[in-house]
Amino acid sequence: MPSRAATVCLSAALLALAACGGYQRPEQAASQLSFGVDMARRGLWDEALFRFTEAEKLDPENPRIASNMGVAYEASGQFDKALSYYQKALKLAPNDKEIRTNYGRFVEFYQGFKGEKAKGGLPKTTTTTHKAPPVPAAPPADPGPPEPSTPGDTPPPPADSRPPL
Repeated sequence: MPSRAATVCLSAALLALAACGGYQRPEQAASQLSFGVDMARRGLWDEALFRFTEAEKLDPENPRIASNMGVAYEASGQFDKALSYYQKALKLAPNDKEIRTNYGRFVEFYQGFKGEKAKGGLPKTTTTTHKAPPVPAAPPADPGPPEPSTPGDTPPPPADSRPPL
C-alpha cells in the first residue's frame, strides 16, 4: 500500500500537469489555424480542413477557426457544412465585418446553388469571392531596375552588356 506522502506527491504532480496542459491550448490552436491557412493558400483543402478541425478541438469558441472551417468546407464542395460553420462564426462574432462579408457572399451563392439544384441544373458558378485569410505580399521575383526619377535620368546599362556591333 503506498504511503500517504507518496499519494499526496502523486496527486500534486497530476494536478500540476493538468494545470499546465490547459496553458498551451490557445497557442496550439493558433498554430494549427496558421498551418491550416498556409495549406489553404496552397490549395491543399483536405490538409487545411484537418488543421482547422484540430484547432477547433482546442479552441471551439474561436470565430476565426469557425470561419475558416466554413471556407474549407465550401472549397471542398460541402456546402451544408460550410453554411453551418459560417453561421457559427457569425454567432460567435456578429460584429466582425470580414465574417459578415464571407457569410453574406456564401449565402447568396448557396441560395443560387440550392435553386439550381432544385431545377436539376448546376449553378452558373461553384465558387464564391469570399475574402480568404490575408496573404502577405510576396516581393516580385525580379523587380528590375528602379524607375528613374525624371525621363532623362535613365540608369546606365549593366556592366556585362556589350554595345551593338
